[in-house]
Amino acid sequence: MVAKMLPRSWISACVLVLLLSLHPRVHAFYLPGTFMHTYSPGEVISAKVNSLTSIETELPFSYYSLPYCKPLDGVKKSAENLGEILMGDQIDNSPYRFQVNVNESVFLCTTDPLTKEQAELLKRRARDLYQVNMVLDNLPVMQFTEQNSVIIQWTGFPVGYNPIGSNEDYITNHLKFRVLVHQYQAQGDVVVTSEDGVAMVESDRKSGFQIVGFEVVPCSVRRDPESMSKLKMYDKVDSVNCPLELEKSQAIRENERITFTYEVEYVKSNIKWSSRWDAYLKMDGAKVHW
Repeated sequence: MVAKMLPRSWISACVLVLLLSLHPRVHAFYLPGTFMHTYSPGEVISAKVNSLTSIETELPFSYYSLPYCKPLDGVKKSAENLGEILMGDQIDNSPYRFQVNVNESVFLCTTDPLTKEQAELLKRRARDLYQVNMVLDNLPVMQFTEQNSVIIQWTGFPVGYNPIGSNEDYITNHLKFRVLVHQYQAQGDVVVTSEDGVAMVESDRKSGFQIVGFEVVPCSVRRDPESMSKLKMYDKVDSVNCPLELEKSQAIRENERITFTYEVEYVKSNIKWSSRWDAYLKMDGAKVHW
């Protein structure tokens, strides 16, 4: 039953993980075609977006089938290695930009007034529990929540939500990212190998920061579209707390203009690059989305 709930790409990934775990000489999970990358402070990298998926349906949809902000240089297919091809249904570039080890809160865009069709589509995707799947340095974004004093984690974040007792649907339009980074000091050529001496992953041989975790807290925040529309993409905005009050959240309505913003916090971590997938492999399969 669990396998039936999961997208084809996740099943392919599970097969890959199983094969690797059965190999007695392999010490760490990695994605084929990927390599250890170290980033300099302030270096700019962009997140990628995968297909929208839901445990309620087996139908994936393109991220840009919804009225989300688009990159300044246009939407482009962005699967760059075998690992991303195995993990992804449709991987595209995104406007979400990260400056390594730079905490910031920025503006992305304000949409045109939603048409009736766009509003209905957003509501439908939210009610069908569709998740946005985002990837940074080959790591899917992870969300945490607490239920009955137990921390539950899964990848992705919801398109929106419909609170119990409310006639309104609300969109996720502000993202609070937390990027875990490991400070790496190069000591000559570094190659991660299996015991039989076969090279698996090679570093790019420089000191800097390695991304070892990618987390998100999704929020719905109502903003003044008139004042926000004066901003340009990546202009700075104030950091916000996720509002609990529905009147401060962004409802999905025809003719409503929606502002998208995000903020990034970097946190130093002792997790090593070779162990950064451990948290994902320990997750409950039914909670994983790609």
